[in-house]
Amino acid sequence: MNKSKVVVVGELNVDLIFAGRDIRPEPNREKLVDDFRLALGSSSAITAAGLAGLGLEVEFVSIVGDDEFGRFCLSELARMGVGVRHVTVDPGSRTGATLSLTDGSDRSLLTYMGTIASVVPELIPDEAFEGASHVHFGSFYLQERMRPHWSGLFRKAKEAGRTTSFDVGWDPREDWDRKRLKELLAWTDWFLPSEEEVLTIFEAPDVAGLPARLPEPRGEVVVKRGASGAAAFGADGSVAEGRPFSVEPVDTTGAGDSFNAGWIAAKLEGKDTVEALTFANACGALSTLSVGGAGTLDRE
Repeated sequence: MNKSKVVVVGELNVDLIFAGRDIRPEPNREKLVDDFRLALGSSSAITAAGLAGLGLEVEFVSIVGDDEFGRFCLSELARMGVGVRHVTVDPGSRTGATLSLTDGSDRSLLTYMGTIASVVPELIPDEAFEGASHVHFGSFYLQERMRPHWSGLFRKAKEAGRTTSFDVGWDPREDWDRKRLKELLAWTDWFLPSEEEVLTIFEAPDVAGLPARLPEPRGEVVVKRGASGAAAFGADGSVAEGRPFSVEPVDTTGAGDSFNAGWIAAKLEGKDTVEALTFANACGALSTLSVGGAGTLDRE
């Protein structure tokens, strides 16, 4: 088993990023923005690109439409060193797209789902996992058709000796599907939510009150706290904190996904929890220094 090989199973879409200081739309008004980018989007893809930039071998499993956005996603992943031979191109579908409005400190998102929710077990070949030591996915709530199947996939991965991780994302319907999430956590080594997500899902008043609300059994819950850094809650009751890095952000799109890449890479290298948190925070901070979430982590 190759400790530096990771399989990412996830959604693929483009990000249409508009950046400016006064970014909020107003009816019957035209505003000018400071920057615009067409960029590789999706939590899963940005994490995959980050892992590849950090020197890991990454195979991506997904589906896109046979359209310009789909071809862009495939070419960007390949350019960043991510394997795409297990990405299905469906001529009958349209690739998803997210409109991101960012003022540097935060962002608003509008998403057309397209193929984002179309990953299903039938698209995930066993050969994709050959030699891999870790399995990751992002966007638990957006990948609607896979939601009933993640526990089975992670259980199979754990039984084969692989570690597992996932990022949840915000639930647009705010239903939270807590039962399936709890089942999945039993087979997850590293759960990687943001602070707002995890407090909402587990109905905790604050981070200090979170441990009492977390289900058992579970692995490590690693909470991304933005400017406050990050905290990791071990299954044994341990708590560790990672210091933040002070930067002047240009665009926060994908910062959490870059954090995910840093955490996974650090843990697969054998770093302890505090070291992994610090490294992941550095990766997240670096990703905010340019527009777009992918392609900002590179050891060279």
